[in-house]
Amino acid sequence: MAYIKCQNLSVGYAGETLIENINFEVHEHDYLCIVGENGVGKSTLMKTLLGLVDKKEGNVEFGKNINRKEVGYLPQQTALQKDFPATVMEVVLSGNLSKIALRPFYRKKEKERALLEMKKLKIDSLASRSYRELSGGQQQRVLLARALCATEKILFLDEPTTGLDPQVTKEFYDMLKELNKKGMAIIMVSHDLSVLEEATHVLYLRKNDYVYAQKEEFMNTYGKEMKADVNYRNI
Repeated sequence: MAYIKCQNLSVGYAGETLIENINFEVHEHDYLCIVGENGVGKSTLMKTLLGLVDKKEGNVEFGKNINRKEVGYLPQQTALQKDFPATVMEVVLSGNLSKIALRPFYRKKEKERALLEMKKLKIDSLASRSYRELSGGQQQRVLLARALCATEKILFLDEPTTGLDPQVTKEFYDMLKELNKKGMAIIMVSHDLSVLEEATHVLYLRKNDYVYAQKEEFMNTYGKEMKADVNYRNI
């Protein structure tokens, strides 16, 4: 069964509709890259899937074994968020907030989970460091560990490598690749076409139109069109 199924979904803000009648599914092991020009609604679509923005029309259906509150989400970082005054451990632990409800403390298993995810991403040595003092690449690892505390099945990432240098970007994509190999479904918004190398599916948003296809089919049909677009980096 699909983790997420979108049927005739239309999204936008206030009186403006950005995307109409979009249909696609995400399953276990899928790696879906959402690409397209600025302003076509990529981030809005992601926020709609997460329930952060109300849909205009249509349906977003989560599978019976997926709780919308227990998905991992790594949003675009603002300058204020980058300067957040908390330790690395505190930031990572906050990935459990949807699970603790009104409970004013973290349980032992939640602290152990946070440490486990930090070890996986090789940032456990930074646990007591201030988040704001970290490099951009280290901060993204911390936020990824935070997202992993919330889920074992599906990750949403919105432009996760913006502002990172090429080597750090590659390392981040390698981490996502390994997570996907282990079964994690990934939905990522990106302007970087190099991410399509690991994608299984592509959702290409255009003004008043969209394309959803398996990666190989998509690149054969639309690869040249996208590489010619100055808004993107070449693969």
